[in-house]
Amino acid sequence: MTRTTFAAAAAGFVRDLDEDFARIETIVADARSRDVALLALPEAALGGYLSSLHGDNGGDPDDVPPQLDADGPEIKRLASLAGDMVVTAGYCERGDDGSGLPYNSCVAVTGDGVLGHHRKVHQPLNEHNSYAAGDRFAAFDTPVGRIGMMICYDKAFPEAARALALDGARIGVCMSAWPASRTHRAPVIAEDRWAKRFDLFDRARALENQIVWVSANQAGTFGDMHLVGNAKVVDPGGEVLAATGTDAGLAVASVDVDEAVSSARRFMGHLRDMRPASYASPAA
Repeated sequence: MTRTTFAAAAAGFVRDLDEDFARIETIVADARSRDVALLALPEAALGGYLSSLHGDNGGDPDDVPPQLDADGPEIKRLASLAGDMVVTAGYCERGDDGSGLPYNSCVAVTGDGVLGHHRKVHQPLNEHNSYAAGDRFAAFDTPVGRIGMMICYDKAFPEAARALALDGARIGVCMSAWPASRTHRAPVIAEDRWAKRFDLFDRARALENQIVWVSANQAGTFGDMHLVGNAKVVDPGGEVLAATGTDAGLAVASVDVDEAVSSARRFMGHLRDMRPASYASPAA
């Protein structure tokens, strides 16, 4: 039996990259002390997220994340910190589609370099005013197995996680900057309706695809948002193996991925039992 230790971080990040890297270095050291093989950091871990999802400019138009190159020194610095660990993290990627907008992106690295990359496809509220959208979901091989990545609102669409599972991903990694509800916010964040949705999506995506699910999220406050934390590791049956709650911290759990996935799929194989011809979209 080969068990892999996963960690999902709940932590806050800011505009200052040196401060972010100091926080990442501390989190990586904590994860390494627990023999973690894959560490998921949140969406926008390098440079922070938007200060708001409301208004035409996503908050203060002068308060924007630093735009980084996919092969730039910041990604190389992240890889150097990762060493023999697989580390995933979100960042604002300099755009290349002519719109002038950057992408909300994430990357998976080890000390050997970049293993995989994803640009957020689904954009909530007014995020499209600040970022261009990605257009695909693809799994890739890593030292801990074949994984697929998504960012925040991507997980609200079952098709996204299903596309990754059909591409062979046995591990899903979702990085978020998921806030509590802006209206009618619960007095206790754990009881907030958006916090509950965050958790429900995590468990559903793991269960319906019968994969290991690693969900990182920002915590604390940023701009006008209160981020809900709730980082977690979920098994292929949808059971939460470890969670941070709404506070900052690491959710750490060890899983024999092949055994857990194979066991979940042994009798009720959701991918095996699909009927794609029955799911055709109606004509527009």
